[in-house]
Amino acid sequence: MTPDQAPEFQAGIQPRTSLWRRLDMLSRRGLPAVLTGVAVLLLSAPFGVPGQAELLPGVLLSSVFFWSVFRPASMSSPIVFLLGVLVDLLGFGPPGVMLLVVLLVHGVALLGRYGFARVHVLVLWLVFSGVSLGATVLQWGLISALSLRLVAIPAFAFQWALGVGVFPLLCVVFTGLGRSIANPDRA
Repeated sequence: MTPDQAPEFQAGIQPRTSLWRRLDMLSRRGLPAVLTGVAVLLLSAPFGVPGQAELLPGVLLSSVFFWSVFRPASMSSPIVFLLGVLVDLLGFGPPGVMLLVVLLVHGVALLGRYGFARVHVLVLWLVFSGVSLGATVLQWGLISALSLRLVAIPAFAFQWALGVGVFPLLCVVFTGLGRSIANPDRA
């Protein structure tokens, strides 16, 4: 090859991404938020399953915490805000309580994500248990203050226990999704 004949592509330069690849990347990046929204809708539906209402905050907090730690672009602050608004609109609690709780959990996960992403899953589970306990106590306190009476603690303890119990299962599912269909790098 002569010096005035340049190769078609130089090392490190990629061709422009097509519209379909960009749509694929966008759909993969948005999958965690969509799945969380669908879970909120399903857990808010009146199916009559025992513990269904108490499971909703645990699934929501688990999802927001996990994706905020491992794929913060997939669970950005505006998406968390919209999920919190959705839960507040579908729930029977005081407006804004779950929105504030979910945003605080998201903020804690983002602040510690570099450390949380490196720890063993059992340590991450313990961290989530503490964050979830703080979120549940805050939710209980806000609902008690807004209703001007002390709300029964056992319902919130059950809600916390369900959230902590479902976190390892959701971690397994989310890790599998994060390595396959929810990975924008594989688009």
